[in-house]
Amino acid sequence: MTLEPEGLGQSKADLAAALRKIRKRAGLSGDRLAMRCAMSQSKISKIETGRITPSLVDVERILYALDASPQLVSDVMALARMANTEWQDKRSSWRRGLEKRQAELAALEKDSTELRYFLPSMITGLLATPDYIRASLSHSPGDISRTVTKKLERQAVLYEQSKKFIFLLTEQAVRWNIVPAAATMVQLDRLSTLSRLPHVTLGVIPLGAQIPRGPLNTFTIYDNRLATAEIFTGRIIFQDPRDVEQYRKILTCT
Repeated sequence: MTLEPEGLGQSKADLAAALRKIRKRAGLSGDRLAMRCAMSQSKISKIETGRITPSLVDVERILYALDASPQLVSDVMALARMANTEWQDKRSSWRRGLEKRQAELAALEKDSTELRYFLPSMITGLLATPDYIRASLSHSPGDISRTVTKKLERQAVLYEQSKKFIFLLTEQAVRWNIVPAAATMVQLDRLSTLSRLPHVTLGVIPLGAQIPRGPLNTFTIYDNRLATAEIFTGRIIFQDPRDVEQYRKILTCT
């Protein structure tokens, strides 16, 4: 499935309209469909008016109750996957304030027990020194001091031994010189120190290594419930378990 950022929001409205149309074509009222799906009538109404986005399981239950054809199920489930995928563009994050994004990430990290990171180009904030963080934010608009502080505060989560962290970097990411040589040595020392924590796994893919997948974006997996992929203009958030599993497989075979 091709993901176009501008289409992700429209897919929610399209999904609501499709489910409403299929129900009416089947000759069922919202009450009757709710009974067949073991859902409340108010939930069916909110789904069909786009006030809430149904989960993949909810959509499957509705389509089964409506006795939808295999082709219709395939088409509507594609819409449902799109509707459960969120796009966050970089400029919107800048307008909201980068420190707010740090609060969102801290909440995700707090609620997760296993976190996996693929870092093909740069070192992530959890692993970075203050100098590296400041350098990585040098092209961001406005005062970055609060964002730097928030990033450093988030690093405390690395020492929670009830969590498991897996970081896979490329040698290019480790060698990327966004800070002077002396600061780079301090950054490398930090990576070495963190790799000794019993609940932190840090791996590096060496230059020249043959890997089965082509160039990939930075991505993070939170348990089995959420995956976020970074591209130059923003971030895509996947909530479909099948999409999350695909990202887990990428890490496994890389």
